[in-house]
Amino acid sequence: MNFKTINKNNGTVEGFCLVKTLEVKKTAKGLTYLDMTLTDSTGEINAKLWDYKEELHSDVKVNTIVKVRGTESIFNDAPQLRVDRIRKALEADNVKAEDFVPSSEYSGETMFDTIFAVAESFENEELKLLVTTILSENKEQLVICPAAYKLHHAIRGGLMYHTLSVLRLAESVCAIYPSVDKELLLSGVILHDVAKIWEFDVSEAGIVSGYSVEGSLIGHLVKGAMNVDKVGERLGTDKNLLMLLEHMIISHHGEPEFGAAVRPMFLEAELLSQLDTMDARIYEISFALSEVESGTFTPRQWALDNRKLYNTGIKEVNAKADLL
Repeated sequence: MNFKTINKNNGTVEGFCLVKTLEVKKTAKGLTYLDMTLTDSTGEINAKLWDYKEELHSDVKVNTIVKVRGTESIFNDAPQLRVDRIRKALEADNVKAEDFVPSSEYSGETMFDTIFAVAESFENEELKLLVTTILSENKEQLVICPAAYKLHHAIRGGLMYHTLSVLRLAESVCAIYPSVDKELLLSGVILHDVAKIWEFDVSEAGIVSGYSVEGSLIGHLVKGAMNVDKVGERLGTDKNLLMLLEHMIISHHGEPEFGAAVRPMFLEAELLSQLDTMDARIYEISFALSEVESGTFTPRQWALDNRKLYNTGIKEVNAKADLL
């Protein structure tokens, strides 16, 4: 662990870390304590807070970044930290969540600003207002939210990473096929996954712990269309334009078996669906291949039709996209 030594004589250390697991337990004498796993970029350590008081420590939760001070020792041949002080990290601490959780190599804020600038450049004033309004109203959540719970772009900032990747693909397609309504397609791309901020339970550190009740009962396709309709009504957006965007959102998974409410029924909707799938699969394949040596196969990938994938070794494989 990347702790700073405070006292060499008694092993007192101090530093910031992420609470990976946490359980409230009781000793044989009935005293309450916290049993935690703390982690940072260098590893993890079991930690015990014996002097637990709910009124003081209730803000210490799983997937939050905390500042701890305690004494390191060895217990059952493994390092353990006896915690003397613990508190949630403050804004004044100037701690970056990216140092503690898997994150995009681009900051969420930078990718958001890039996407926002594309929307601001639209000539269609109704699309410009609708898209920039939805982005602005949800910026705080959008910049940290992963794009998935466990699959593609399941990292802090992954939602903006995936959205910007699909946006770049869409811009290239529009340069080749002039009959595509570019601003309609780009609007659908920007808005297609916005509702994932409500679909997942996301911590302040940008870690998804599971699906929200709303995510389980409604899902991000339908919720995304509902949000577009609500904001569009408020802004007075043309009804037909709203209908097209809502169709793009509820159909972007392509097939009902993959969650689409309907199949794509016009060109821009089909392109959104195909480009969304392309980016997700490129990321998943690249990530899986980066985990194995050249000339070997990956384990079977259940999200990719249960296929094994072969690392050709022709080029170094990673999931990074050149977006900015």
